[in-house]
Amino acid sequence: MNLKEEKYAKYYLVQEMMGTVPTVAKFNPDCSKFVADSVRRTGGIFFSGEGSSRLLPAKNARRTALTMGCDVNVQIDGSHQAELYDLSRFSVLIDSNSGRTKEALMLARKLQAEGHKETFALSANPDTPIRQACVDGHVLGCGWEEAVAATKSVVEQGLFCESVIWHLAGKDMKSALKGLPEKLETALTLPVPAEIVEWVKGAHTIYFSGYNDGVAEELTLKTNEITRRKSDFLEGTYAVHGIEEVMQEGDIVFLVDPIECEYDKFLTVFKGAGVHVVAISTKQTPFERTIVVPDAGALQPYVYLCAGWNILVEVGISDGINLDKPERARKVGNEM
Repeated sequence: MNLKEEKYAKYYLVQEMMGTVPTVAKFNPDCSKFVADSVRRTGGIFFSGEGSSRLLPAKNARRTALTMGCDVNVQIDGSHQAELYDLSRFSVLIDSNSGRTKEALMLARKLQAEGHKETFALSANPDTPIRQACVDGHVLGCGWEEAVAATKSVVEQGLFCESVIWHLAGKDMKSALKGLPEKLETALTLPVPAEIVEWVKGAHTIYFSGYNDGVAEELTLKTNEITRRKSDFLEGTYAVHGIEEVMQEGDIVFLVDPIECEYDKFLTVFKGAGVHVVAISTKQTPFERTIVVPDAGALQPYVYLCAGWNILVEVGISDGINLDKPERARKVGNEM
């Protein structure tokens, strides 16, 4: 996709996806230091929110913490489930782009009533109900999005949550961040083979298989919102542990950062199921097709996400779908 052709440029969704590049270019990880300071006091951080405001931002931060060996207790759950927990020993970061998401606001107000002193809000709007219920917060620099599907805000939320971990682990990631925008732009504008678009359009179900860091799961959600098609997230190697029994011939599986030691197993199982297999990777793979993206090192998940967006937009454009306005999904899924 690109902003030079009218078929893409007329949609807010595409404009906002491409807006991820300048959003990342101006992101300053120092903005999350106040949350890291809180975590040093409590020893743990609990990420909560709904949908896109939790999947990649929270799960990628947890993966980063574990990968870096960060000595902090990182936990994640949806807002209603979080209400059941004793969070007195955690710093709590509640993500909500609108700042009006019902479930998130209920959690914030519950913690406020309990006198919780380490609750923080992250949203794209200033002075929201959730921010008012928290002790402090941060407003995203990307601004409010017009399309129903959240895009650039997901990446900025992800960087904010992850940068909390960087501070706690004592890692300076500014040099890695400096090279990220160009790699994201490449992933967003890579030509998508027409046959992949047709495979997606002909599938009963579109599967995304990958690590539990929120990327493949977020792309599963975006498939529903952008292409209006059925999709499923297969964590890790779940794709070869029984789901093949119900896959239909002609379905498609996107392997996001496929695990190399499992290549042979994936090839055998998917061949037997008669499904198309497309890898999204930094190198060529033995699968039917590979979308090769730039290597961004520790920040690779954001590149994979942008490549997935690119594919979904091409499918939506091919189908003549209004990318900005799903028929049923709402901008704020469950607004207070």
